[in-house]
Amino acid sequence: MHIIRGKIYWILLLSLLFCWGCKVGKNYRGTEIIVPESFYMENSDLPVDTLLLNTDTLEVDSLSAVRWWGIFEDPILDSLIQQGLLNNQDLNIALESIIQASYMLQIQRRELLPKLDLQAGYARGNYQGFRVPDPTNNIFLTGNLKWELDFFGKLRRLNEAAMASYIATVEGTRALKISLVAGIAQTYFNMLEFKALWDISEKTLKSRDSVLYIVERRFEEGIIPELDVDQSQIQQAIAASAVPFYKRQYYQSQNALHVLLGDRPGNIEIGMELKDQGIDIDIPIGLPSELLFRRPDLVAAEQELIAANALVGVAQAQRLPSISLTGLLGVASDDLSELTGNGMAWNIGGGLLGPLFYWGQNVKRVKVEKSRRNQALLNYQASAINAFREVEDALIQIETLKDELSASEVRLRAADHAEMLSFQRYDKGVTSYLEYLEQQRQAFDAAQILISTKSQLLSSYVNLYKVLGGGWD
Repeated sequence: MHIIRGKIYWILLLSLLFCWGCKVGKNYRGTEIIVPESFYMENSDLPVDTLLLNTDTLEVDSLSAVRWWGIFEDPILDSLIQQGLLNNQDLNIALESIIQASYMLQIQRRELLPKLDLQAGYARGNYQGFRVPDPTNNIFLTGNLKWELDFFGKLRRLNEAAMASYIATVEGTRALKISLVAGIAQTYFNMLEFKALWDISEKTLKSRDSVLYIVERRFEEGIIPELDVDQSQIQQAIAASAVPFYKRQYYQSQNALHVLLGDRPGNIEIGMELKDQGIDIDIPIGLPSELLFRRPDLVAAEQELIAANALVGVAQAQRLPSISLTGLLGVASDDLSELTGNGMAWNIGGGLLGPLFYWGQNVKRVKVEKSRRNQALLNYQASAINAFREVEDALIQIETLKDELSASEVRLRAADHAEMLSFQRYDKGVTSYLEYLEQQRQAFDAAQILISTKSQLLSSYVNLYKVLGGGWD
């Protein structure tokens, strides 16, 4: 018995050493990709050179650990984002996907280990592979060992693919987190925008109510024509219709924000008003090459490439023989009372199964996996190019919106002053009422444009952090 056990141990040990010494297919050694040395919009007056780098040489920085929404210094926004990260249903669904991927990875890793089954049975009859004169009992209890030796690395390549799929799932969830945080921040700023527009509409409505009252009194005194009353009523109605419009937009954006928070509709407290939100924000843009490990979609795309590369090795290994060990150890008897008294029953063996003639199917499977690997490489390169474009778009958006905001501030000051002067001129009979109405319209439009432009600028900062790869604690 001890001799048998010793032989089994040696066979298992030698098999283990041998099967880890060979692996079909190429190991992944990073991907070469051409990237710009700097972002074009950081200094559009200078030409941008490119460089060829290997993703295997990249190192991760600490940007992904930054609670980037803190740049807005709004405690209400901070608390809303924390709530969303805890309660958002889509995010929690994605977290379950990580759990599933983790279990699948563990399952695949255990394919390298021996499997042990327990088998027991009882039979009675006069046929034991051949007919016997008298019926007999057949009672047995055995443990069966099965182990596929990974001589050519098929199982290890499957492990690589499973690990890559797991990491891609994690990165997909990280991308969802970044999008969730960005969505909460942008919806919050939209809510502030609609609240500001609602307020300015109510203020404008009160002003036009006052003007309409004066115009109606003057018409009753026969000082002005009825046309002035009609024009004043039109302007008052425009402001009156703007109030419910922006009120609706405000509450609908509030409801949308509640969905992102994983909560039912209700009131949301506002921290700083839109006019008090700061816009002098410094963002550590970094180098374009850093996007390749910052952005979760790019990391996930490279993991898909790693998985595709591993599956090429799996397809190549499937063209080679598979070798397995089997063993049996147990007891058997024709009498239950003597089941353990007849000594141990055992056997050990090995098997080889290899494809012989499959009409080129296995060769085509290798070609299919190589094509999928090429496809994954092209997808990674396309994703990187799109990432560079998104950052450049965000940079130019911020730069131009700042200019728009400055121009809008000048326009609003001038429009308010022109409205005041025009009313004074009209009140003294120097100019027509149409001129004053036009200045009213200009002032109202200027106020709305200023509010919307500032909201867009704040959202653009959020979008820049998102396309840079963002992060959270």
